[in-house]
Amino acid sequence: MAYVNKSNTETLKKYLALDQGGKIQAEYIWIDGDGGIRGKTTTLDKYPEDVSELKEWNYDGSSTNQAPGDNSDVLLRPAAFFKDPFRGGNNIIVLNECWNNDGTPNRTNYRHSCAKVMDTFAEAIPWFGIEQEYTLFDTDGQVLGWPKGGFPGPQGPYYCSVGASNAFGRDIVEAHYRACLYAGIKISGVNAEVMPGQWEFQVGPCVGIEMGDHLWVSRYLLHRVAEDFGVVVSFHPKPIPGDWNGAGCHTNYSTLAMREEGGIKAIHEAIEKMAEKHADHIAVYGEDNDKRLTGHHETGHISQFSSGVANRGASIRIPRHVAAEGKGYLEDRRPASNIDPYRVTEIIVTSSLS
Repeated sequence: MAYVNKSNTETLKKYLALDQGGKIQAEYIWIDGDGGIRGKTTTLDKYPEDVSELKEWNYDGSSTNQAPGDNSDVLLRPAAFFKDPFRGGNNIIVLNECWNNDGTPNRTNYRHSCAKVMDTFAEAIPWFGIEQEYTLFDTDGQVLGWPKGGFPGPQGPYYCSVGASNAFGRDIVEAHYRACLYAGIKISGVNAEVMPGQWEFQVGPCVGIEMGDHLWVSRYLLHRVAEDFGVVVSFHPKPIPGDWNGAGCHTNYSTLAMREEGGIKAIHEAIEKMAEKHADHIAVYGEDNDKRLTGHHETGHISQFSSGVANRGASIRIPRHVAAEGKGYLEDRRPASNIDPYRVTEIIVTSSLS
């Protein structure tokens, strides 16, 4: 049995209850060179009223695959901050952009270019909602709830399921939901997914750059919650080969023109433009997405673009109610669960509005 690094919650409580002497703990988090999340803590003298009041910091980029060892300092520039559900009080979590010491954005800093694009097209008021799927594993590498050395029954009873024989890991899901609400994340729902041990949470609607910020911080919170339970979160788009659903990050998108009366015309125009750049989209829609986008398990094939009303096998779906109302949004079903949301939201906006 692998060692399970579970938090000793009751013991920790008495220390977290200690007075902080007016000081604030700020957990600075950032995206590393492999698409993971890192974090370290600093002490602030007072609670910041605005992100501009937060200091720049730095870290060893050679240990995160973001810089060479002979020039390893990478700068952390605060971009947004949230309430910290783990420490409580006035403590905060600070999301940062990564910058090189020559004043250029680090190669992994996709937020910088995304923010510029969102500023350029701000008048379109782009809204996003992302459906983040993920899979829970125990520390032995077994999907949570699956029999050791075997497989559960076929898919069917697990989607939106209840009961101990079908739903595995609900405590983690509920704890994460509440942590997101406390932090100020625009989380809008959760559900069990088609494959047992797989779940989904939805974030949005968010405007522009806010989408990437809120999704990355919600992922950080999920990792931290799962850490408390001794469980591992995977965002791999096809964690289990075979006749099991993969994990995606369906991205719902609209502009003001799409949401207004007659907006279905703008929706169709956006889909036509996005179809022309299918390969460019796929290039930033997640690693190993070819293992997921096979044309089976509610996906379109990675090499072919398609769209349709209420078609979950299409690249882009127009929800039935949107078609009926003649306005609303589209759902891009191609993004994998391991996307960088900054890259995805940026290309959707540039493709559809340029």
